[in-house]
Amino acid sequence: DAAGKAAGVSIDSAEASLSEPRYANGNELLGVQDGWKTSRARVHEPHAAVWRFKNPRQPAAGSSLRVTLRGDQVQRFRVSLSPLAGAYPLASGGRAELDRALNAAEVSTQDARALAIPYLLGGDAPGAVRSQWQSLRREWMECRGGRNPVVVTAAWKPYPIHVLPRGNWQDESGEVVAPNPPRFLPRGTLPASTNLTRADLADWILSPANPLTARVFVNRLWKQFFGTGLSAQVDDLGAQGEWPTHPELLDWMAVEFRESGWDVRHLIRLIVTSGTYRQSANLRPELRDRDPNNRWLASQNPRRLEAEFVRDNALAIAGLLNFEIGGPSAFPYQPGNYYANIQFPDRDYRSSAGTEQYRRGLYSHWQRTFLHPMLANFDAPAREECTAARTVSNTPQQALTLLNDPSFVEASRVFAQRLLGDAQADDAARLRLAFRLALSREPKASELASLAAFLRLQRDEAAKQPADAAKLAAAGQAPAASLPPVELAAWTQVARVVLNLHETVTRF
Repeated sequence: DAAGKAAGVSIDSAEASLSEPRYANGNELLGVQDGWKTSRARVHEPHAAVWRFKNPRQPAAGSSLRVTLRGDQVQRFRVSLSPLAGAYPLASGGRAELDRALNAAEVSTQDARALAIPYLLGGDAPGAVRSQWQSLRREWMECRGGRNPVVVTAAWKPYPIHVLPRGNWQDESGEVVAPNPPRFLPRGTLPASTNLTRADLADWILSPANPLTARVFVNRLWKQFFGTGLSAQVDDLGAQGEWPTHPELLDWMAVEFRESGWDVRHLIRLIVTSGTYRQSANLRPELRDRDPNNRWLASQNPRRLEAEFVRDNALAIAGLLNFEIGGPSAFPYQPGNYYANIQFPDRDYRSSAGTEQYRRGLYSHWQRTFLHPMLANFDAPAREECTAARTVSNTPQQALTLLNDPSFVEASRVFAQRLLGDAQADDAARLRLAFRLALSREPKASELASLAAFLRLQRDEAAKQPADAAKLAAAGQAPAASLPPVELAAWTQVARVVLNLHETVTRF
């Protein structure tokens, strides 16, 4: 206001002329009220967005409006205000209709409708009426105007499938084969009809006469929580696979899973609340020789995080991880010429901007034969064939990735900003906070002393090379805090060490 006192304004709704979709829980977010992603595909065209205040503002003389734009996607912009708030101000037809109504000598019914919404959103309308209209409009928007997109498919006559003489796929003289299970397997409750469908296949797989489905799923889920399945061969749980170490437990859990209505959440709750799962990860000394692989489950099995989770973990510790569900793939940092050897067509690698850069590894773009180096270093499969159990290795490249990959350097810098957020805390308090955030425990006295000495050394090195310290303090595209570059660079180096700890990338 004119006295220099700032007061925030609430936004009721917003729209944009050009934008890229944003997603949450697998659904596209409507409007641009809580964020606007400008269109990269049409970057050379003018973009416009309109935000409507929840309550009209009548600024006093000498007051100003302050607009804050987060991120660097918008290079040039212009902000303007309007005394009128139309229903669809960015639609050319809506603007023309409003202009005609404002300039009409006599107001017709159509003109009255065009003027009704600006009146309801203006300062002269009663507040209760305006709130009621805003509430009704939000409900209308949430149900997408009464329309909800669905996937519609048309059924067609299935193609005839022939036995291929000598494997020749062009020879259609062979016998026509109808959908059926292999003859050496029981048909169960399948109908006698030869026109079996995918629904029949699903019923056959989940039939009570088929105990294998539940057993295989339970065994694979057990591997997710213990590192090794009750049968180590999760991809071949049959007569020729490894016999389960605890067959009665596997049978009981398979029956429990099936009788619960195939409730995965119920099964997970059973596992994670069990005493076996909540054991310490320290192998008992008397069992090191008798059960070196801990197949008797006398303790929990520590194991390194899978490739996608290593990066997710670092971003989560730094406070950068984007939990948005669904939507297009993201492109983590890589040089622009990373795809130089790919042809038909030639292409450049363009790292994602904004919050898209910090999406979970599940959504990382996967280029066939050009797996992201960070994922490859941490044993992610190439997806050229089914991989039920991943190989786990420990190599020097993994440590170098955690130290030097741009994603981890940026995560370290933002993690350091998080540690320096409390200006009143001392070095010891910040180091303890780093351990709690990264390892969920307090540091030992020896660890505190070692990192404190390392911090002092890094402060001296950063003070000697202030230009390099400033570069490190601005690594990545996440907004930089207004902190002394030398201090931030020193703490960034400490954060790099913490994110590189074996304990940080290991699941206990």
